[in-house]
Amino acid sequence: MDKPRIVLGVSGGIAAYKACELLRRLTESGHEVRVIPTASALHFVGEATWSALSGNPVSTAVWEGVHQVPHVRIGQSADLVVVAPATADILAKAAHGLADDLLTNTLLTARCPVVFAPAMHTEMWEHPATQENVATLRRRGALVIDPAVGRLTGVDTGKGRLPEPVEIFETCRRILVGGAGRAGKAADLAGRHVVISAGGTREPLDPVRFLGNRSSGKQGYALARTAIARGARVTLVAANTELPDPAGADVVRVTTARQLREAVLKVAAEADAVVMAAAVADFRPAHYAEGKIKKKDGEEPAPLELVRNPDILAELSADRPHPGQVVVGFAAETDDVLANGHTKLARKGCDLLVVNEVGEHKAFGSEENEAVILGADGDEIPVPYGPKEALADAVWDCVTPRL
Repeated sequence: MDKPRIVLGVSGGIAAYKACELLRRLTESGHEVRVIPTASALHFVGEATWSALSGNPVSTAVWEGVHQVPHVRIGQSADLVVVAPATADILAKAAHGLADDLLTNTLLTARCPVVFAPAMHTEMWEHPATQENVATLRRRGALVIDPAVGRLTGVDTGKGRLPEPVEIFETCRRILVGGAGRAGKAADLAGRHVVISAGGTREPLDPVRFLGNRSSGKQGYALARTAIARGARVTLVAANTELPDPAGADVVRVTTARQLREAVLKVAAEADAVVMAAAVADFRPAHYAEGKIKKKDGEEPAPLELVRNPDILAELSADRPHPGQVVVGFAAETDDVLANGHTKLARKGCDLLVVNEVGEHKAFGSEENEAVILGADGDEIPVPYGPKEALADAVWDCVTPRL
């Protein structure tokens, strides 16, 4: 009785088979799931599959079990409705309030958060009609996840691929435990564009060696997922990470600090907030060896000459495209954490600085983190040790009132 109740709507696209993996993750994590496929969805995955995986009966018509008034009751009792895949057709019906089957009736009666994970060909996604329908749904409070870029049906590639089921699941989980349960903050970033950097830059020394750091990108990716769950449009500039793309984020991949600077400055021009969570190298080798540097018997290696990399955070803070933009930095320190943090906050000129202690088995690569969020206005907010998503939410809690 206490299980969160989720309605999984499945519309008629080839990506319907991927919804089986999403359903498995939802049920195995303790959610009660009712699957409502459209009639066309059943051409791709049959009713028996949905019923077996969910443990619940499957129906598509409003005329089945009429005495229970399913076209009203299912939506009324749900804690979350997620439609994956969401075709252009179902987006259009939802935007215009059409209700010709059980799924569209459920969407009309739902009073809980609603998530759409679109999947279609690029031309269909980019069509003005689809874009207007998406804008309408977002304006009404629905979360429409941007589709991923990749292989579509046949030989086609482009934007329109269903995000990976694990990432859709993470978005749903965030909404249930960190969105709808946050006293109405589920969409407090709706209509905002945020830019996040993540990972660690690498500065090449020769074709096989580089100077780098231990950053995994997990904190930046947590910031991206939580921002998406709170309604933001997210651009993620990722440096050398091996993590799956967060569902709905536009991901720009870079390697070096200079590449990261170029990418961030380009996308930050229209952003409401920029969060620099990446571990950016302060220095790079002064000279790049075109061939692998060889060791020579009896000789010590030549000293490695370093030069400074650009200070991206300071540049962003000093040269903002509009006065309302919020800039957030991260400071990884090994000693005198708060003192160094306050000094860096003043030097960088950002609005917020997230200061955390790093080292062996601390922060880098782990699923947990703890930090203090320092504000240029004097705020000092400690975030206790816990999941990186909790720190991410605390950062957005500080950003939203400053927007």
